[in-house]
Amino acid sequence: MSIKLSALEHRRQLLQAQAQSERKAFSAHFESWEKPLSWADKGVDTYHFLKSNPLLWTSAFAALAHYKPKLASKVLAVGWGLMKLVKSAKRLL
Repeated sequence: MSIKLSALEHRRQLLQAQAQSERKAFSAHFESWEKPLSWADKGVDTYHFLKSNPLLWTSAFAALAHYKPKLASKVLAVGWGLMKLVKSAKRLL
């Protein structure tokens, strides 16, 4: 019985060493993607923050409309067009 246990223990150690080397190889392969993915993650976090705080972006647009009305009308037109485009794309999918 102890021979079986020692064989299993040895096999477990071999598998752990193999898993560790595979993890290192995997992380080395994707190391170049770490920075772009962190920026994408920050962008997703910013999107969720703005989505959960509509008063913030509404206030920013109101300030823009007050100080730069021509730019605000252009931003509004582009945003409206993008919103229509996204809604039509959702219907297609």
